[in-house]
Amino acid sequence: MAPGPNDKPRKSFDDDDEVTKIGKVELLPAKSPKRDRPYFIVLAGSSLGRMFRIEGDEVILGRATSAAVRLEDDGISRNHAKVSMRGDELWIEDMGSQNGTFINGEKITSQRLKDGDKIQVGATTILKFTYHDDLDDRFQQKMYDAALHDGLTKAFNKRHFLERLAVEVAYARRHKTPLTLIMLDVDHFKHVNDKFGHLAGDYVLVSLAAIIEKQLRTEDLFARYGGEEFAVLCRGATLGNAAVLGERLRAQVEQARFEHAGNVIPVTISLGIAAHAEKAADGATALVAEADAGLYDAKRGGRNRVVARSR
Repeated sequence: MAPGPNDKPRKSFDDDDEVTKIGKVELLPAKSPKRDRPYFIVLAGSSLGRMFRIEGDEVILGRATSAAVRLEDDGISRNHAKVSMRGDELWIEDMGSQNGTFINGEKITSQRLKDGDKIQVGATTILKFTYHDDLDDRFQQKMYDAALHDGLTKAFNKRHFLERLAVEVAYARRHKTPLTLIMLDVDHFKHVNDKFGHLAGDYVLVSLAAIIEKQLRTEDLFARYGGEEFAVLCRGATLGNAAVLGERLRAQVEQARFEHAGNVIPVTISLGIAAHAEKAADGATALVAEADAGLYDAKRGGRNRVVARSR
């Protein structure tokens, strides 16, 4: 049959060396896969699960804000180690750190990195060196996000909060900088669930989290502590600064309109605030206890209020 006017000419087997024909099946050549890229994955430490892509000819690992691989661990030096490209190989070199750099349990000064190497820096941080493609990257990022965030409100979870709290208290002690903690929860939340239903209760928590997030700085850490209770950790903020923020959060929530399934739900919050004290006996546990005590004072005082406790 002669080809019609709209028919496209078909290539024969000999016309294209890149097409393999088996019977009536044409097998096109597979696209060459993208080259995997080098990464560090945090296996242990305050950044558990986080991935750092190694890009460029030289990458610094340490506590410094300028470090490409920045890790919050009191035992890590500001500029702890350097990763550099030598030909087609990646090497890691200790930069005279205080506590040393270890690969697979052995202290090193300079060593070539191999896929699967475990690198220990500081007191608690262990990294795994590996190669990932885009699919691995996205999967690992989802796993990391799920491990750190509350599934309902998307705020950080309690586990991550407690890990960061310990790091921030150590930082405040070392640098003698202020650190404050705000603990807050929803007033009469059980009544919300009982009257409007648990879906309405979930809606309130999600909406509340969104309102609070908008009022915070990038350096503040916002977490769901449990149930209807949340925490805001404020680096570099004095008790007075945090009290101003707390009052702003209280007012924003009181003025917001919470409406679910045709019902307008009255929502207010109570807040307790405490500042880190530079006493040797004080630590993360003491700071949480003091902020919690302020929260309970706010509850006993009539709710929908802020109580800042100074020590």
